[in-house]
Amino acid sequence: MLVFATSSIIKAAQALGFGLGMGLGSLGAGIGIGTVFASMIQSVARQPELRGELQGIMWLGFALTEAVVFYGLVGGFLGFVLVK
Repeated sequence: MLVFATSSIIKAAQALGFGLGMGLGSLGAGIGIGTVFASMIQSVARQPELRGELQGIMWLGFALTEAVVFYGLVGGFLGFVLVK
């Protein structure tokens, strides 16, 4: 039996896709940011004299990891808008 999708089912699928896109993007960013800062703490604990050099690299890693959230936001929003 063929079931046709109603507008309420499509809206629910859009909201679910947007939520999954943002949720998974945020989860990945949270894990990545935790890894970046944990590595920084371990590196400074081993060689405190390299703190100044490592700090710039740490902030770059933080920014690139945080960009994953925006990719999830854009992907989820595109799915929310373009799915009809």
